[in-house]
Amino acid sequence: MTELSMTVNGVVRRAAAAPTVLLSTFLRESLKLTGTHVGCDTSQCGACTVIVDGRSIKSCTMLAVEADGAAITTIEGVAKSDGTLHPVQEAFRAHHALQCGFCTPGMVMASVALLAHTPNPTDAQVRHGLEGNMCRCTGYQNIVDAVLAASQSMKGA
Repeated sequence: MTELSMTVNGVVRRAAAAPTVLLSTFLRESLKLTGTHVGCDTSQCGACTVIVDGRSIKSCTMLAVEADGAAITTIEGVAKSDGTLHPVQEAFRAHHALQCGFCTPGMVMASVALLAHTPNPTDAQVRHGLEGNMCRCTGYQNIVDAVLAASQSMKGA
């Protein structure tokens, strides 16, 4: 076991993990942050997407030991501490960009990372930025609409 330390959602967290434990498993089982979903465990669906040092990462593709010392944001860390939704979360709600909700944490995290790097994306840039995040319910158009709306609402923030 290796003792790990990382800043998760703004809080330094420490826990031990075996060298072969995936970051998704570490977040869910060791840190009890179950909002990070595991859909496929093979990096195909994107449900486990988190932000590591500012980059959108499928947490089932990264070992927890690789994240030692990193700054990680999970879906639990996106809303404000008072419960106010992040503009991306609010846009997903307002534009009906979710149905079953299984893909939503990964879609939101990929969208937050996309807008951090591309604050005024085109439709094509949103679609490209969300490649690798799969949704079986919405048909994607509402998700794209939500990300574009969030980019507009974030301009004044």
